Amino acid sequence: QVQLVESGGGLVQTGGSLRLSCATSSRTFSRYPLGWFRQAPGQERQFVAAINWDADSIYYGDSVKGRFTISRDNAKNTVYLQMNSLKAEDTAVYYCAAQIHNSGSVYYVRSYDYWGQGTQVTVSS
Repeated sequence: QVQLVESGGGLVQTGGSLRLSCATSSRTFSRYPLGWFRQAPGQERQFVAAINWDADSIYYGDSVKGRFTISRDNAKNTVYLQMNSLKAEDTAVYYCAAQIHNSGSVYYVRSYDYWGQGTQVTVSS
C-alpha cells in the first residue's frame, strides 16, 4: 500500500509563497507520474500540475502557469509544489496523487490511483 503525505500548507497573504511537499513510502517512487490537484469548497477537484518519472515532462493547469513549479526528488521520494504570487482564488485543499497502476492523461483525477490526505492552503486578501 502506497502512502502519500502532504505538508507545507498554511495561511499566507496575497502575493506570498508556499512550498508544498508530498512524501511517499513507495520504494518504486521514481517510476511513475505524480500530480497535484486542489479542491475548493463546493467545487470539483482541479488539476494543478503533474510531472513524469524523470521530470522530462511537466504539465500545469492554465490558472497556475508561470506562478507554480512542480519538481521531484527521487532520492528523497518527494514531490514539491512551489507556489508563488498566490491569489485568493488559490485557496483550497491541495492533494498529491500518484499514477501507479492506472493510465490515462495526467490532467484527469481518474488517471490516479493513490492520493494523499490533503493540505489546506488559505490565501488572505
